[in-house]
Amino acid sequence: MFNFARYALCFSLTMFASTLVVGQQAANPSSDQVWNDLAAGNHRYVTGQTSHHDLPTQRQALVTTQHPRVAVLSCSDSRVPPELVFDQGLGDLFVVRSAGENADPQAIGSLEYTVEHLGSTVIVVMGHESCGAVKAACSEGKSDSPNLDAVLRPIAPSCGKIDPKQPGAIDLAIRDHVHNVAQELVAKSEVLKKAVDSGKVTIIEAYYSLETGEVSKLH
Repeated sequence: MFNFARYALCFSLTMFASTLVVGQQAANPSSDQVWNDLAAGNHRYVTGQTSHHDLPTQRQALVTTQHPRVAVLSCSDSRVPPELVFDQGLGDLFVVRSAGENADPQAIGSLEYTVEHLGSTVIVVMGHESCGAVKAACSEGKSDSPNLDAVLRPIAPSCGKIDPKQPGAIDLAIRDHVHNVAQELVAKSEVLKKAVDSGKVTIIEAYYSLETGEVSKLH
């Protein structure tokens, strides 16, 4: 009787531990799973079959808390709203936007905040077709504003790798800039570097097509 009771107890504890593991796995999907969810949302957006988001209910549920799984660093271009592009609802994405999606201190600090305090596990750096900031940076002109120059300056290294007169050159610069920004996030932030090195956070490079609406994973 004693042995049976001990066996039953051990079995129950084992099942309980397994349940905890399964629950943790469900609560913390892999970066591939997260990307697949985003890609599925993007497919719904492209095909015009977007989900119905109960915004009033979502809004009430998020009054006192938020836990966005994904952070998106993207361009401010009005044609590239991440929430719509990925067919996400309130509280799903922590979005940081600026012209050219540069890795400036404000953007990096915002991403550090969502990783450290909100629990985001994936950062998507998303550039897009015909980016005006990249076009301006690669034109080799100088703006009349030091603030605009601060936007264009970080993009210059990618412009230096292409011949603007060649077909498709700007698109190559756009994609290269996305890669540079992703690398700079880690190089300029001990918080993000530690999170990436420990496997807590994954950075994904992406590109949005204005023509098709599709988001493709670059790296």
